Amino acid sequence: MPKSNLDLICECDNFPYPDSPAYSPLISSYYKFQLLTTWDAECTIHVKVGYLLPSTVQRMPWTPSFTISHLTRTVSIPYSPASDESSILHTQLTLARSQRTFAVLTGWRNELYPVHGLNRPVAMERAGSALFGIHTTGVHMIGYTFSSPTKTLDSLQIWVPRRAQTKQTYGGMLDNTVAGGIATGEDQFESLVREAGEEASLPEEFVRKEARAAGAVSYFHVRDWRAGGEEGLLQPETQFVYDLEMPADMVPRPSDDEVERFSLMGVEELEGALRSGEFKPNCAVCLVDFFVRRGVLSAREEGDYLEICQRMHRRIAFE
Repeated sequence: MPKSNLDLICECDNFPYPDSPAYSPLISSYYKFQLLTTWDAECTIHVKVGYLLPSTVQRMPWTPSFTISHLTRTVSIPYSPASDESSILHTQLTLARSQRTFAVLTGWRNELYPVHGLNRPVAMERAGSALFGIHTTGVHMIGYTFSSPTKTLDSLQIWVPRRAQTKQTYGGMLDNTVAGGIATGEDQFESLVREAGEEASLPEEFVRKEARAAGAVSYFHVRDWRAGGEEGLLQPETQFVYDLEMPADMVPRPSDDEVERFSLMGVEELEGALRSGEFKPNCAVCLVDFFVRRGVLSAREEGDYLEICQRMHRRIAFE
Protein backbone atom coordinates (compact mmCIF):
# COMPACT_ATOMS: atom_id res chain seq x y z
CA MET A 1 0.00 0.00 0.00
CA PRO A 2 1.45 3.43 -0.95
CA LYS A 3 2.68 5.50 1.97
CA SER A 4 1.21 8.91 2.67
CA ASN A 5 3.39 11.84 3.68
CA LEU A 6 2.19 11.41 7.27
CA ASP A 7 3.03 7.70 7.10
CA LEU A 8 6.60 8.63 6.17
CA ILE A 9 6.90 10.98 9.15
CA CYS A 10 5.36 8.44 11.55
CA GLU A 11 7.72 5.73 10.32
CA CYS A 12 10.68 7.84 11.39
CA ASP A 13 9.18 9.60 14.41
CA ASN A 14 7.80 6.34 15.78
CA PHE A 15 8.43 6.67 19.52
CA PRO A 16 5.15 7.31 21.40
CA TYR A 17 4.28 10.84 22.52
CA PRO A 18 3.48 11.57 26.20
CA ASP A 19 -0.27 11.78 25.47
CA SER A 20 -0.27 8.26 23.97
CA PRO A 21 -1.52 5.34 26.13
CA ALA A 22 1.61 3.44 25.09
CA TYR A 23 4.00 6.09 26.43
CA SER A 24 4.00 5.55 30.21
CA PRO A 25 4.32 1.74 30.17
CA LEU A 26 7.15 2.00 27.65
CA ILE A 27 9.06 4.76 29.45
CA SER A 28 8.79 2.96 32.78
CA SER A 29 10.34 -0.16 31.26
CA TYR A 30 13.51 1.57 30.06
CA TYR A 31 16.65 2.26 32.06
CA LYS A 32 17.62 5.92 32.17
CA PHE A 33 21.24 6.74 31.34
CA GLN A 34 22.16 9.60 33.65
CA LEU A 35 25.27 11.65 34.33
CA LEU A 36 26.00 14.38 36.82
CA THR A 37 25.61 17.88 35.47
CA THR A 38 26.89 19.57 38.66
CA TRP A 39 28.93 18.18 41.52
CA ASP A 40 30.30 19.39 44.84
CA ALA A 41 30.48 18.03 48.35
CA GLU A 42 26.95 19.13 49.20
CA CYS A 43 25.01 19.02 45.94
CA THR A 44 24.74 16.49 43.11
CA ILE A 45 22.33 16.91 40.22
CA HIS A 46 21.86 14.18 37.66
CA VAL A 47 20.61 14.75 34.13
CA LYS A 48 19.09 12.00 32.01
CA VAL A 49 20.80 11.80 28.63
CA GLY A 50 19.50 8.56 27.14
CA TYR A 51 17.40 5.40 27.42
CA LEU A 52 18.62 1.79 27.46
CA LEU A 53 16.52 -1.26 26.70
CA PRO A 54 16.23 -3.79 29.55
CA SER A 55 17.84 -6.36 27.24
CA THR A 56 20.83 -4.06 26.73
CA VAL A 57 21.30 -3.63 30.48
CA GLN A 58 21.03 -7.38 31.01
CA ARG A 59 23.51 -8.36 28.29
CA MET A 60 26.09 -5.59 28.72
CA PRO A 61 29.33 -6.81 30.39
CA TRP A 62 29.36 -3.86 32.79
CA THR A 63 32.66 -2.65 34.22
CA PRO A 64 32.92 -1.48 37.86
CA SER A 65 32.87 2.14 36.63
CA PHE A 66 29.09 1.95 36.19
CA THR A 67 26.34 1.87 38.79
CA ILE A 68 23.25 -0.07 37.77
CA SER A 69 20.10 0.37 39.86
CA HIS A 70 17.29 -2.03 39.04
CA LEU A 71 15.14 -0.32 41.68
CA THR A 72 15.27 3.13 40.06
CA ARG A 73 16.03 1.67 36.61
CA THR A 74 19.07 3.88 36.08
CA VAL A 75 22.55 3.44 34.61
CA SER A 76 25.07 6.00 35.81
CA ILE A 77 28.77 6.76 36.13
CA PRO A 78 29.68 8.01 39.64
CA TYR A 79 31.37 11.34 39.10
CA SER A 80 34.37 12.98 40.62
CA PRO A 81 36.54 15.84 39.28
CA ALA A 82 39.10 13.23 38.23
CA SER A 83 36.60 11.14 36.24
CA ASP A 84 37.00 10.74 32.50
CA GLU A 85 33.56 9.63 31.44
CA SER A 86 34.49 9.47 27.77
CA SER A 87 37.26 6.98 28.54
CA ILE A 88 34.92 4.97 30.77
CA LEU A 89 32.38 4.76 27.95
CA HIS A 90 35.08 3.82 25.45
CA THR A 91 36.37 1.03 27.72
CA GLN A 92 32.83 -0.26 28.22
CA LEU A 93 31.94 -0.36 24.54
CA THR A 94 35.33 -1.77 23.57
CA LEU A 95 34.77 -4.63 26.04
CA ALA A 96 31.30 -5.33 24.65
CA ARG A 97 32.70 -5.26 21.13
CA SER A 98 35.54 -7.66 21.99
CA GLN A 99 33.02 -10.10 23.46
CA ARG A 100 30.70 -9.68 20.45
CA THR A 101 27.84 -8.89 22.79
CA PHE A 102 25.89 -6.67 20.41
CA ALA A 103 25.55 -6.94 16.63
CA VAL A 104 25.28 -3.17 16.33
CA LEU A 105 28.92 -2.83 17.41
CA THR A 106 30.11 -4.71 14.32
CA GLY A 107 29.59 -1.33 12.63
CA TRP A 108 32.31 0.28 14.78
CA ARG A 109 33.26 3.62 13.21
CA ASN A 110 36.14 4.97 15.32
CA GLU A 111 34.10 8.16 15.34
CA LEU A 112 32.95 9.91 18.50
CA TYR A 113 29.49 11.37 19.09
CA PRO A 114 28.94 13.97 21.81
CA VAL A 115 26.60 13.30 24.72
CA HIS A 116 24.31 16.34 24.75
CA GLY A 117 22.77 18.06 27.75
CA LEU A 118 25.87 18.34 29.94
CA ASN A 119 28.04 21.23 31.09
CA ARG A 120 31.23 19.45 30.01
CA PRO A 121 32.35 17.42 26.99
CA VAL A 122 31.53 13.71 27.10
CA ALA A 123 31.66 11.50 24.02
CA MET A 124 31.12 7.90 22.97
CA GLU A 125 31.74 5.70 19.93
CA ARG A 126 29.12 6.33 17.29
CA ALA A 127 28.22 2.65 16.92
CA GLY A 128 27.32 2.49 20.62
CA SER A 129 25.14 5.60 20.71
CA ALA A 130 21.92 3.68 20.03
CA LEU A 131 22.70 1.21 22.84
CA PHE A 132 22.61 4.12 25.29
CA GLY A 133 19.82 5.88 23.37
CA ILE A 134 21.49 9.29 23.41
CA HIS A 135 20.39 12.30 21.34
CA THR A 136 22.56 12.53 18.23
CA THR A 137 22.84 15.19 15.53
CA GLY A 138 23.64 15.22 11.85
CA VAL A 139 23.53 17.24 8.64
CA HIS A 140 21.43 16.62 5.52
CA MET A 141 21.71 18.61 2.31
CA ILE A 142 19.44 18.56 -0.72
CA GLY A 143 21.37 19.24 -3.91
CA TYR A 144 18.99 20.42 -6.61
CA THR A 145 18.85 21.98 -10.04
CA PHE A 146 16.24 22.99 -12.61
CA SER A 147 15.63 21.61 -16.08
CA SER A 148 14.20 24.97 -17.21
CA PRO A 149 15.65 28.49 -16.95
CA THR A 150 12.30 29.62 -15.53
CA LYS A 151 13.02 27.51 -12.42
CA THR A 152 9.41 26.43 -11.95
CA LEU A 153 8.50 23.67 -9.51
CA ASP A 154 7.74 21.24 -12.30
CA SER A 155 11.32 21.67 -13.52
CA LEU A 156 12.84 21.04 -10.07
CA GLN A 157 15.23 18.07 -9.96
CA ILE A 158 17.18 16.62 -7.03
CA TRP A 159 20.37 14.59 -7.00
CA VAL A 160 19.58 11.36 -5.12
CA PRO A 161 22.15 8.71 -4.17
CA ARG A 162 21.34 5.04 -3.74
CA ARG A 163 23.14 3.45 -0.82
CA ALA A 164 25.30 0.42 -1.56
CA GLN A 165 23.55 -2.91 -1.06
CA THR A 166 26.47 -3.99 1.12
CA LYS A 167 26.10 -1.09 3.54
CA GLN A 168 25.28 -2.33 7.05
CA THR A 169 22.56 0.28 7.62
CA TYR A 170 19.66 0.71 5.18
CA GLY A 171 21.51 -0.98 2.33
CA GLY A 172 20.10 -0.26 -1.13
CA MET A 173 17.79 2.54 0.00
CA LEU A 174 17.66 6.07 -1.39
CA ASP A 175 19.37 8.86 0.55
CA ASN A 176 19.72 12.62 0.46
CA THR A 177 22.42 14.22 -1.68
CA VAL A 178 24.71 14.64 1.33
CA ALA A 179 24.09 13.31 4.83
CA GLY A 180 26.13 12.35 7.86
CA GLY A 181 26.57 12.55 11.60
CA ILE A 182 28.21 15.44 13.42
CA ALA A 183 31.25 14.21 15.32
CA THR A 184 32.43 15.49 18.69
CA GLY A 185 33.96 18.95 18.44
CA GLU A 186 32.76 19.44 14.87
CA ASP A 187 30.79 22.47 13.72
CA GLN A 188 27.59 21.73 11.75
CA PHE A 189 28.74 23.55 8.64
CA GLU A 190 32.23 22.04 8.71
CA SER A 191 30.59 18.62 9.01
CA LEU A 192 28.51 19.42 5.93
CA VAL A 193 31.54 20.50 3.91
CA ARG A 194 33.43 17.37 4.90
CA GLU A 195 30.53 15.05 4.06
CA ALA A 196 29.93 16.80 0.72
CA GLY A 197 33.48 16.00 -0.31
CA GLU A 198 33.55 12.47 1.09
CA GLU A 199 30.13 11.33 -0.14
CA ALA A 200 29.46 13.31 -3.30
CA SER A 201 32.86 14.69 -4.43
CA LEU A 202 31.42 18.22 -4.42
CA PRO A 203 33.97 21.07 -4.60
CA GLU A 204 34.65 22.49 -1.14
CA GLU A 205 34.80 26.10 -2.34
CA PHE A 206 31.41 25.81 -4.07
CA VAL A 207 29.73 24.20 -1.05
CA ARG A 208 31.12 26.84 1.31
CA LYS A 209 29.84 29.64 -0.91
CA GLU A 210 26.47 28.27 -2.05
CA ALA A 211 25.09 25.95 0.66
CA ARG A 212 22.21 27.58 2.55
CA ALA A 213 21.13 26.65 6.07
CA ALA A 214 17.40 25.84 6.08
CA GLY A 215 16.61 24.93 9.68
CA ALA A 216 16.43 21.54 11.37
CA VAL A 217 14.18 18.51 11.76
CA SER A 218 13.91 16.40 14.92
CA TYR A 219 12.34 13.02 15.60
CA PHE A 220 12.54 10.08 18.02
CA HIS A 221 13.19 6.89 16.10
CA VAL A 222 12.93 3.26 17.19
CA ARG A 223 15.25 1.25 14.98
CA ASP A 224 14.12 -1.79 12.98
CA TRP A 225 16.06 -4.50 11.12
CA ARG A 226 17.04 -2.14 8.30
CA ALA A 227 19.27 -0.12 10.62
CA GLY A 228 21.50 -3.13 11.28
CA GLY A 229 22.11 -4.71 14.65
CA GLU A 230 19.55 -5.14 17.40
CA GLU A 231 15.97 -4.06 16.75
CA GLY A 232 14.17 -1.66 19.09
CA LEU A 233 17.20 0.48 19.94
CA LEU A 234 16.35 4.15 20.47
CA GLN A 235 17.65 6.90 18.22
CA PRO A 236 16.44 10.43 19.01
CA GLU A 237 17.99 12.72 16.41
CA THR A 238 18.19 16.27 15.12
CA GLN A 239 19.25 16.89 11.53
CA PHE A 240 20.46 20.33 10.47
CA VAL A 241 19.22 20.77 6.90
CA TYR A 242 20.85 22.66 4.04
CA ASP A 243 19.93 23.41 0.44
CA LEU A 244 22.37 23.64 -2.45
CA GLU A 245 21.34 24.84 -5.87
CA MET A 246 23.73 23.25 -8.35
CA PRO A 247 24.53 24.22 -11.95
CA ALA A 248 23.39 21.79 -14.63
CA ASP A 249 26.95 20.70 -15.41
CA MET A 250 27.83 19.82 -11.79
CA VAL A 251 27.34 16.10 -11.18
CA PRO A 252 27.90 14.52 -7.75
CA ARG A 253 29.97 11.37 -7.83
CA PRO A 254 30.55 8.64 -5.23
CA SER A 255 34.01 8.86 -3.70
CA ASP A 256 33.78 5.62 -1.71
CA ASP A 257 31.97 2.28 -1.80
CA GLU A 258 29.04 3.42 0.36
CA VAL A 259 27.04 4.83 -2.59
CA GLU A 260 26.20 2.93 -5.77
CA ARG A 261 25.27 5.93 -7.92
CA PHE A 262 23.58 9.33 -8.05
CA SER A 263 20.42 9.89 -10.08
CA LEU A 264 18.69 13.13 -11.03
CA MET A 265 15.02 12.81 -10.09
CA GLY A 266 12.07 15.14 -10.74
CA VAL A 267 9.28 15.88 -8.27
CA GLU A 268 6.87 13.26 -9.64
CA GLU A 269 9.53 10.54 -9.55
CA LEU A 270 10.57 11.58 -6.04
CA GLU A 271 7.00 11.45 -4.79
CA GLY A 272 6.63 7.96 -6.26
CA ALA A 273 9.83 6.77 -4.55
CA LEU A 274 8.60 8.22 -1.25
CA ARG A 275 5.22 6.50 -1.56
CA SER A 276 6.87 3.16 -2.30
CA GLY A 277 9.16 3.43 0.74
CA GLU A 278 12.45 3.57 -1.16
CA PHE A 279 13.96 6.34 0.98
CA LYS A 280 15.81 5.80 4.25
CA PRO A 281 13.31 6.95 6.95
CA ASN A 282 15.10 10.10 8.13
CA CYS A 283 15.95 11.05 4.54
CA ALA A 284 12.25 10.88 3.70
CA VAL A 285 11.55 13.32 6.56
CA CYS A 286 14.20 15.76 5.29
CA LEU A 287 12.83 15.50 1.76
CA VAL A 288 9.26 16.16 2.92
CA ASP A 289 10.61 19.14 4.87
CA PHE A 290 12.23 20.41 1.65
CA PHE A 291 8.93 19.99 -0.20
CA VAL A 292 7.14 22.02 2.48
CA ARG A 293 9.71 24.81 2.37
CA ARG A 294 9.69 24.94 -1.43
CA GLY A 295 5.92 24.90 -1.78
CA VAL A 296 5.77 21.48 -3.44
CA LEU A 297 3.66 20.36 -0.48
CA SER A 298 1.07 22.73 0.98
CA ALA A 299 -2.03 22.70 3.17
CA ARG A 300 -4.20 23.08 0.07
CA GLU A 301 -3.67 19.51 -1.12
CA GLU A 302 -2.34 17.83 2.06
CA GLY A 303 -4.98 17.19 4.73
CA ASP A 304 -2.35 16.20 7.33
CA TYR A 305 -0.21 19.28 6.69
CA LEU A 306 -0.18 20.68 10.25
CA GLU A 307 0.54 17.34 11.88
CA ILE A 308 3.32 16.69 9.38
CA CYS A 309 4.95 20.05 10.16
CA GLN A 310 4.64 19.51 13.90
CA ARG A 311 5.99 15.96 13.83
CA MET A 312 9.08 17.02 11.90
CA HIS A 313 10.11 19.30 14.76
CA ARG A 314 9.76 17.16 17.84
CA ARG A 315 11.22 18.33 21.13
CA ILE A 316 13.80 15.79 22.29
CA ALA A 317 13.69 15.29 26.07
CA PHE A 318 14.41 12.48 28.51
CA GLU A 319 12.13 12.10 31.53
